[in-house]
Parts: sequence; structure tokens; C-alpha cells
Amino acid sequence: MRKQLKLGKGDRIRYCTEPTGRIYIEPVRASEIDPALVAFLDFIEADIRGHPERLQALDGARHDKLKALVGDVEVDLDGPLLPDDE
Repeated sequence: MRKQLKLGKGDRIRYCTEPTGRIYIEPVRASEIDPALVAFLDFIEADIRGHPERLQALDGARHDKLKALVGDVEVDLDGPLLPDDE
């Protein structure tokens, strides 16, 4: 497995286990690791797996309500944070 994934000593892996028992494994490179994001995504994944009935489609009315809440706010995801944003 180490050769297939090109893993070195101490390298990290990410894995996902399906209910069938199948396991998917992939390497995690140091530049990819964001502990807060990983924890959040793990939480979301566990919730979706545990309660798939809670998933809902984003219908037109809900979209319109969300758009009304944020107005015409523009967000530059690549821009630097402002001092008030930290």
C-alpha cells in the first residue's frame, strides 16, 4: 500500500469506510491538512450518514429567503482577511 500511494515514513492517510465494509484510502499531503476543516467535515459526514432523512433539496423559496438575508454582498474567497474578520 505504501508503494501504491507513494507514502513515506510518517506520511498521513485519509480513509472512508462504507457500510459494505469497503475502505477507500488516499494520502494526505502536509499542505492539505486543515484540522478545523477536517473536524467539521467529519462531523457533517457522520450526521449525514446517521440521519440521511434530514437532507433537503434547496428549493426556490429557500434560495430566495437566503438571498434576501445576505442581499448583494460580494465575497472574494481569494482576498485577504480584513482586521475585523480575524
